[in-house]
Amino acid sequence: MKEAPSDHCKPRVRVMGSLLALLFALGGCGKSDDDGKTAGQQLDAAIAKTEQAAEKAKAGTESAMANVGAAMKDATREVEASGKQIAGKAGEKLNDVGITAAVSSGLAKDPELSALKINVDTKNGVVTLTGSAPTEAAREKASALAKTVKGVNSVENRLVVKAG
Repeated sequence: MKEAPSDHCKPRVRVMGSLLALLFALGGCGKSDDDGKTAGQQLDAAIAKTEQAAEKAKAGTESAMANVGAAMKDATREVEASGKQIAGKAGEKLNDVGITAAVSSGLAKDPELSALKINVDTKNGVVTLTGSAPTEAAREKASALAKTVKGVNSVENRLVVKAG
């Protein structure tokens, strides 16, 4: 079967159409717009503007990152200081608990004081003794015993002498 002449010419027409479109596009590179710039010059100007915008964005990003870095350092310092403060307070609480336990244990080991109901409370190394003592000597002995415990800064002896 023979091809029709119109089918045979279609690829050539397409190629010619593409070549013409390419020639018109390339021909436009030499033409000037209203400002007297060629298409190539306009393209160069657009590329330059894009590069300037990219550099500006890069500088802005670097500045923002530097600010974020400084803010992170400040936040880290604050967290560290806070942590140390909390640890210090926790240490004081644990120390107070240890002091209270040691004073209570010392009072329980003393035959004269073990039978007495003496409440021991400690805050920031200050021991407070409350309750009753049978004699002034027993009251003073409880105070002296509390003062011997490591970490005790002072003793508030609020024991009341009551003859039993």
